[in-house]
Amino acid sequence: MTNHYFENELVKLHYYKFGEGQQNMLCFHGYGMHGKQFKILETTLGSKYTFYGFDLFFHKETKLADQSLQAVKKGISKKELAALFADFCRHEGIERFSVIGYSMGTHFATIVVEELAPMVDEYIIAAPSSLNPGTLIPFFSKNKTGNKILEKIALNKNALRSMLKLFKRLKFINNDDYKILYNEIGTPELRFNFYACFTYLRFLETDEPHLLQVLEEQNIKSIFVFGKRDKSFPPGIGDAFIAKLKQADVIILDESHEMIKKSFVTALTKLLL
Repeated sequence: MTNHYFENELVKLHYYKFGEGQQNMLCFHGYGMHGKQFKILETTLGSKYTFYGFDLFFHKETKLADQSLQAVKKGISKKELAALFADFCRHEGIERFSVIGYSMGTHFATIVVEELAPMVDEYIIAAPSSLNPGTLIPFFSKNKTGNKILEKIALNKNALRSMLKLFKRLKFINNDDYKILYNEIGTPELRFNFYACFTYLRFLETDEPHLLQVLEEQNIKSIFVFGKRDKSFPPGIGDAFIAKLKQADVIILDESHEMIKKSFVTALTKLLL
């Protein structure tokens, strides 16, 4: 595995490159994770794919050219995100690729497919928040009142922790989500990143009719992975969308939300080799 940077006027994008296959896979991790999250796939799929695992915005080594509060509030559009990864592909000499995303990363993967579909071979999303992000994410990202509340408390360590405890008590989030989020607010930088992830990415909403159209028109292989015990994004959230596809593979693992582990690799490898 090697470390790299791709830089343009928007961002200094840090990514890892691993595997040595002829096909390319762009990898989009979950919240609080990093570009190495999918390295676990290299053991079984590294001879078929070359993987590009990105540190996504406000995570690890990737830095926006302007990470001011004003820039965060402006957000990024679908077109801008797609242009970034189109530029990246030109930089790496990639003409075709597959995408894989987990949880938060499914929004990135989905928008790339929506906007760059003629270049995409496979669309793989696990714990797909992009199909149904629930109520809290839209409230704190797109609702003006909700976002203002989040801004006020995000830089206050005690207030943010109290909010998470309240949401857990009200069952807006489950215990797994609480533990993940609680560990991600320990420093002012992490609390800013917490706010920024909600706010900067608020325009990355799935256009379901368009996504269905491009998946069918471009004959893109689609794989949806769920955890049977995932209370954040359970298998049922995908039923209506997946039923509209002429062909799709669905994997339901005996896992909770944290599913990128051996069982994930085993099941996915069976479908891709």
